[in-house]
Amino acid sequence: SLPLFFAFLIQDNSKMYTTHVSYLEIYNECGYDLLDPRHEASRLEDLPKVTIMEDPDQNIHLKNLSLQQANNEEEALNLLFLGDTNRMIAETPMNQASTRSHCIFTIHISSKEPGSATIRRSKLHLVDLAGSERVAKTGVGGHLLTEAKYINLSLHYLEQVIIALAEKNRSHIPYRNSMMTSVLRDSLGGNCMTTMIATLSLDKRNIDESISTCRFAQRVALIKNEAVLNEEVDPRLMVVQLQKEIQELKDELALVTGKQRTSELSQEELLQLDKLIETFLEDNDPESTLDVGADMRKIKYCFSHVKQLMNHSKISDKKTVSQHISEEKDTNKAAGKEELKKLKELLQQRDNEINILVNMLKKEKKKAQDALFQLNVASAGSTALEQSLSINLEEKWSPSNCFSLKEAKDLSSSVNRLPFLSRQTGGKMSLGCQEAFEVFKWDHADSITIEDNKQLLKQRFAEAKCLGEKINEVRNKINHLKGELTQRHIQRVVLAVSNPSEELNTLDPVEEKLRTQIEEEKKSYKTMFNRLKGLKVEIEHLQLLMEKAKVKLQKDFEVWWSEESTNLQV
Repeated sequence: SLPLFFAFLIQDNSKMYTTHVSYLEIYNECGYDLLDPRHEASRLEDLPKVTIMEDPDQNIHLKNLSLQQANNEEEALNLLFLGDTNRMIAETPMNQASTRSHCIFTIHISSKEPGSATIRRSKLHLVDLAGSERVAKTGVGGHLLTEAKYINLSLHYLEQVIIALAEKNRSHIPYRNSMMTSVLRDSLGGNCMTTMIATLSLDKRNIDESISTCRFAQRVALIKNEAVLNEEVDPRLMVVQLQKEIQELKDELALVTGKQRTSELSQEELLQLDKLIETFLEDNDPESTLDVGADMRKIKYCFSHVKQLMNHSKISDKKTVSQHISEEKDTNKAAGKEELKKLKELLQQRDNEINILVNMLKKEKKKAQDALFQLNVASAGSTALEQSLSINLEEKWSPSNCFSLKEAKDLSSSVNRLPFLSRQTGGKMSLGCQEAFEVFKWDHADSITIEDNKQLLKQRFAEAKCLGEKINEVRNKINHLKGELTQRHIQRVVLAVSNPSEELNTLDPVEEKLRTQIEEEKKSYKTMFNRLKGLKVEIEHLQLLMEKAKVKLQKDFEVWWSEESTNLQV
């Protein structure tokens, strides 16, 4: 086959052919390069093994497998004979020179027409399978038994792949089960045409092996592939063609414009572009455009110039930001000073409140002492009464009781917070001012009136609530009596219909009694309702009186607080 192959390549003068060959041996599921020059001088275990690599496109690449160029038939045959001498051969009971490994002799061919950038590539795999023998018949053992196991196992995986390829609806092909099926992936089910040559033994003792070989070849014949040409573009020729096309386009452009373009712009063109860019940036019209023509040199220069301007503006912006930061620092210092001034004023206000409270405490203490002295003069003989009265007065006017939080809460529950005090303290009444207000209420003339009105208002609310419940009970009772009256009247009508002798117009004592009860309940309802209306008017009047008293108390405390603050400052 090799002489015919190279003879065809020599006769075809329309294309240029290059051929390379490789020779792979698969021995015990390990790959070795039969064309490796170290093969004769080294043991098989010391030689580098051929490994399978797979790219993202699932193309197989063999590492450590050399590719030798063969320009003619003689060089290819020499490489083939060299590989055969390195192949593993052993004597078995069935064959004196049995090959103990699978070998794949591959010829890589590339063709190209003169002047064309398209390259066609193809591969020719010449596969020599190892001799398959039945261990039960040969009776081999030891090293030969191990080799036979690997041979039969790889042939079994090859048969599985061939059976899977023959099935139309098979989604998975087990190529990765063995190294041989992985290497021959593109020769079995890829873009290829497959031919199998089966060698048979004529001896009757080997009839089973011959039949098995024929069945194996029959399964291979069932594989159908559609082979297409493998064409690709030579990158070196493509670069040359593109350079030639670019030069032709430059010549045509120079012919149309009448100017021979150089790789650099002239000084006049640069100055003109700078003016155009400056005018474009200063124009506030959003629809304005920068027209420099269909010259890539000018376009690139415009982009680079605008980029430089942007970088300069960023640097100036950084300087502006630093100046702004320094101004903010100065502003923060001024704000800090203003805040410190406000805090000092607030501190002075708190000092004034404390002084006012101290003065109030002194006055209250003096009042208590005066009252105690008068009681001593009036009843000098009642020692026990004096002691108890003194103790009561001291407890009443002691600072702890004057400023008890519980009493303050009870007394201030009906009085709203003063708005003018809230304005002075930024929307929140200070603690000192609250304490002063609670003490001020004790001595105010209207405090007793407010408390009395408060108690009276509570009583009126309780009475109105009780009266409302009674009115609801009376209303429900009236409705109930009306229902009984209606039911009694319906019973009389039914009785009159069933017994004509019964007179409907005669008075019924039960109905008369129900009507009398309804009238009495209505009178009671009217009386209680009128009383409820009177209570409502009285409650509204008491609420108005309490509101007026609260307003007067607030105004009096405002005037007193202002006077105390003025006196303290003086």
